[in-house]
Formats: sequence, C-alpha cells, structure tokens
Amino acid sequence: MSEPSTPHMTPEQFRRHGHEVVDWIADYWTRIGSFPVRSPVAPGDVREALPASAPEQGEPISAVLADLDRVVLPGVTHWQHPGFFGYFPANTSGPSVLGDLVSAGLGVQGMSWVTSPAATELEQHVLDWFAELLGLPESFRSTGTGGGVVQDSSSGANLVALLAALHRASGGATVRDGVRPEEYTVYVSAETHSSMEKAVRIAGLGTDAVRIVEVDGDLAMRPAALEARLVRDTARGLKPVLVCATVGTTSTTAIDPLAALGPICQRHGVWLHVDAAYAGVSAVAPELRELQAGVEWADSYTTDAHKWLLTGFDATLFWVADRAALTGALAILPEYLRNSATDAGAVVDYRDWQIELGRRFRALKLWFVLRWYGAEGLRAHVRSGVALAQELAAWAGADDRFEVATPHPLSLVCLRPRWPADVDADVATMTLLERLNDGGEVFLTHTTVRGQVVLRVAIGAPTTTRPHVQRAWALLCDGHDWLAADFAESAAERARQAAALRAAGAAPAPVAVPEPPPHETPLPEVPAAQDETATQVDAQEELAAGEGTAASR
Repeated sequence: MSEPSTPHMTPEQFRRHGHEVVDWIADYWTRIGSFPVRSPVAPGDVREALPASAPEQGEPISAVLADLDRVVLPGVTHWQHPGFFGYFPANTSGPSVLGDLVSAGLGVQGMSWVTSPAATELEQHVLDWFAELLGLPESFRSTGTGGGVVQDSSSGANLVALLAALHRASGGATVRDGVRPEEYTVYVSAETHSSMEKAVRIAGLGTDAVRIVEVDGDLAMRPAALEARLVRDTARGLKPVLVCATVGTTSTTAIDPLAALGPICQRHGVWLHVDAAYAGVSAVAPELRELQAGVEWADSYTTDAHKWLLTGFDATLFWVADRAALTGALAILPEYLRNSATDAGAVVDYRDWQIELGRRFRALKLWFVLRWYGAEGLRAHVRSGVALAQELAAWAGADDRFEVATPHPLSLVCLRPRWPADVDADVATMTLLERLNDGGEVFLTHTTVRGQVVLRVAIGAPTTTRPHVQRAWALLCDGHDWLAADFAESAAERARQAAALRAAGAAPAPVAVPEPPPHETPLPEVPAAQDETATQVDAQEELAAGEGTAASR
C-alpha cells in the first residue's frame, strides 16, 4: 500500500498549528465588532470563491487560514457580535470552545457506558448539577426515577419526549405495532415552536393529530381551552398523548401557566412536556424561577445551554421524570453492543435516550463552562441580559414612536413602531428592519403579534454591553425618524397634487378612511391559528359548549 502524499499530522505539528488556529480565533473575537453583523454576500458568492474540484494534494494550514479570511468570514453572520440582537442568542465562550477542543481531541464514542465510562458518568453528574441550579424537581435527578441527558437540540428533545409519551400511552404497543395516527392527539398552542409539529409528523401521527389550543391576551395557553379539547377528544374515543407547554416562546417569550396546566394533564393522564429552550436556563437566577412555577408537574423538560448560557451549539439539556418510558421507546440492543455492565443493568447507556446511536462527549464543554464561570458567573450573565432588556423596554415605553408589544420578563423585547394612520404599518416596520440590518451595526429579526409585524430585540451575546443596547436604540429612533420624515414628505406631495387638481377643477381621488389602530380597541382573546382538518370540521361546533363545561369544573 502506498504512503499518503501528505502524512498524518504529528503531535508536534498539531501543537504548532493548534496555536495558529487558537490565535486566529482569539484575533477574530478581538475584531468581531468591526464586521457587519449580517453577512453582505449574495447567494452563490461563497461557492464562487471556492475551486471547482477538491485539492489533489494536501495544503498547509496557513493556506486554509488564509481562505478563512478570504472566503469564509465574508459569508458569516456574526452571532457573537455585540450588535447581534436577532433570533435568540447562540452563545459560545472561551471555556466552551476549549471543552469542545478536548472532546474533539479525545475523539471518544459515548454511545454506551462501556465505550467511555467518563463520557456517561460526567454527563449524568453535570445534568444533576444543572437540575439543582435550575430548581427542577427531584424526579429529574439520576438518583431518582428519571434523569438528564444532553441532546443535540430542543427539536430533538421534543421528538424523544413525544416518543416516550406514545410508549406510555400505548402501554408499549407503539414499539411492537407502530402508531395508529387516527387514535392519538397532541396539544400545542398557536405559539408553540414548529418543531413540535415536525415531531408529530416524524413520529407517524401526522399533522391531523395536532390540536392547537387558544391563547390569552399575553399569548399564553388557556387552561380552560386545553381542558375543553381534552374532554371533547376523549369523548370522541381519541387518546390524548402529550401537551407541549412553553416557557419562553420563540416569537415573544410568552409563558404558559404550568401550575394550571399540570393538574389538567394529570387528571387526563396526558404527558406534560415543557419546552423551555430559550428561557429555562434563566432559572439559574432564583428570582426568575417563578416564571416556570408548576414545573414539578412536568413529565419531561428541555432547555438549551447553547442559547443563553455561554455554551456552544449543540448542548440541549433534557430531563425526564420516568426514564423507563424514554428507554422503553428507544432502547434496542443488537448482539455487537452487548456487554456485562449493560446486561447487569448497572449503568446508563445514553444511546437509549436519543434517536442516534452515536454521541459526542458534549458534557465536557458544559463542565468546562461550569468550572470557569461557576453558578454565580452564569447568574450574572443572565441577570445582565434581563437588566438591559428592561432598560430598553423602559426607553421604548416612554417614547411615543414605539410601543412595547408584549410582556418582557426576560431579555427579549418586542417593539411595534408607531406610524401615521395612512401608512401601511407592516411595510413600514419591515422597511425599518431592513434599513437597520443593511447598516451592519446591528441585526434584528421580526415576528407577528396579533397579526401585526413587530421587531424583536434579543439581548444576550457575551460581548453586548449597555452602550451597544443604547446604540441599537439610537439606530431604531433615527431610522424611525428618517422614514417618518419620508412618509410626511410623501403625504405633503400628495396634498399638493390634490390641491393642484382642485385648483384646476378636477375632483380629487377619494381618500380611504383608515381603520383605528388596534391598540385603541380592547384586545380580544387570540384564537387558535388552525384546528383539526376538514374531516373533523363538524366537531368544531362542539367547542364552545365543551369549553363552557371545562370552565365550570
């Protein structure tokens, strides 16, 4: 067999080039504020800068690093930028990167305890630490009936929670016979993350199994509406399987009332899954734990350390109160994975807690982060984001150019710019958003609240400080003023044209009378965004009576 043209990298070469790569990352972090937050490239630009074919001969690391600057960086949206206020934070940190580096260097496959005992036992221990830090129930600890595991994402956690719920609801029949989609139902709100519906599809239930429960004026799931749907579906011979409650929805960080939903789920024998992907980690600060009061009712719970807790993607923390339901749904043991520790039942094999067989040593970066920051450091980071968000909301609340559109208990503020009555508010708001993002200093995203476009300002990047938030607010105000002046000039021009027409004896075009802005009328309860499919539409007529029954309980 011939030798490769470029030999394997020796430890000494790795040491030298590793220093170069670490220096490159450190330099990037030093200069990150000089880049436009959102990548300015057009579709296809990055590929145009790459050669058509793979290199035939090996190249030096210096050439790769040069192309990081030439090809990659122009096509990067800088999520660690101090002006990144879009989506939710996707934090990383020095300790997290170092932990990932060690994990990559060890290169272990942690699918079973025997394949690397430390990969399993460190993860168990770190997840127990986090359960304590977040004030989660004792049942979620590895010493109880449940336990925690690091998943790849909360989307994946939502899927395995549903599979565990189906296993419990069917008495294990889904493992043997598959699902009967016409039998089972799953309950979400109009604000629930789309990954839950995707999980329903992947699990074989199909979208028809999804019931979308109405929300209240704060966009939180209405307990009475949930119970009405459970009662009605049970009466129709269906089997409610899972309710997904959210602590911190993606659009607005709305919070479903766990303390009210939990007893309802228990009465109906329904699995309560709590999706706290963004907001759950905020409970490291004890004063914020009241936001998820009632979490002790949960059968499963997910939150992302890779959003707001200084740990690089992927690091989803997922707990179940009854691990037997989870492993019952997912465990399978081919002969080539058998070993004495597994056969004796003395260990946890995390391959049975996830969809994939293989798994990385993700717990290392969590361990590095916890060891570096300590609980107090994590609390300080969360509290900083919350304090800056409250300050931003106060500035907006005192300014008649903007309206704070939703409650803002954490570090996301949703702002609705106010525009003249003759202006299409949604178009104006999106124009303002694009103007801000095109400027390169900040990056924001949008959502809709009660059918109107609002701007989301999500604070949480480790580099973001008060001056950065002040600058974002100044840009919002300046952009609003510029557009408002443009609208005023356009209105004045239309008025001049109308006056000229009148002077010439022509009848001016009729002027439409605008509808009053929504904030001038009482806000109704927000209905469900959709409901059962056409085959079940007749049953919807029973909803009002069903909800009345539930409300009187």
